[in-house]
Formats: sequence, structure tokens, C-alpha cells
Amino acid sequence: MLSLLARIIKTGTVTEQAPQVGSTDIEVTGENLKRAITRLYGGRSLRIRHVDAGSSNAEEYEMTALGNAYHDSERFGLSFVASPRHADILTVSGPVTRNMEHALRTAYDMTPEPRMVIAVGDGACTGGIWAGSYAVVGAVEKVIPVDAKIFGDPPSPLQILKGLLAAIEKART
Repeated sequence: MLSLLARIIKTGTVTEQAPQVGSTDIEVTGENLKRAITRLYGGRSLRIRHVDAGSSNAEEYEMTALGNAYHDSERFGLSFVASPRHADILTVSGPVTRNMEHALRTAYDMTPEPRMVIAVGDGACTGGIWAGSYAVVGAVEKVIPVDAKIFGDPPSPLQILKGLLAAIEKART
């Protein structure tokens, strides 16, 4: 017990510093996103349904971080919904596994028009390190049409916000 305590004292703090509150990149991107959502959807929030098609869950952690107290994506007009029937955007992470192929198609078919599909993470965009595996169909675009891709392994919440902004701006044109 004492040896463990001595090692803890000797090691010191090993956590990283918390990000600065009010990070300008997040604030600027978020406000631009809020304006784009208001122009496209007339003041209501943008509703997102996320589907994990076979990821390592790293992308889900980052998507979940969008709703935490630091990022607070609700203030920018983003909300996550439980049913694809209520969604404007379908975000998909991970390469599509054979077990999830039918479920992904079903979620896509249930999402009302006009819908957007965004592939989140390298696995969803390219198949990632699992490309060519017997258990994997491949990138999301092999199963359903994809409107935008957000690369990263995993992409950070800021990268996800920027990707959503780019997709909405593209949809407006």
C-alpha cells in the first residue's frame, strides 16, 4: 500500500489541461452553424439521428461530447433524436458491417426527404482499417448515398461542427 502511495506521489499529475472556456473556434463555428440552420430551417433546430454502423465507438464519444456542458450543441440549434422519422440529417459512423447493412438502409428509408447523410470518421468515409474484411460491406456510400464526409479517426467535436456547417452550406446552394 505504501509503495503504491509513493509511486502516485512521485508520478504527479498525468491529466491534460482542460480546454479554455469560450474557445473562439467552437464559438465562431457554432454561431455560423446557428445562422445557417436558421436560414435553412426557418428558426427550428436541426434534428440529427446518429447510426453506428460498426465503429470502434470513438466517433460516438465525440458525437456525445457535442452535447456536454462544454460544447453544448443545443445552443447552436442542434438536437439529437431517437427516431430517423424525426431527423433532418442521418450521421453514420464506422464502416458498414454486414450485420448493420439492412438496419442502415431501413434508417435511411425512414428519414424524411429532404434528408442529408453525413459519414463521420475514416471508417465511415473509406472503410478504414477494416476495408476488405469479410465482415464489412465497406464505406457508407456503398450502402446509401452520402452527401458529406467528415474525416478523422475520430473527428473532434469541432471538426464535426465544421463538417455539419459545410454540409448545410452545400445544401443551400
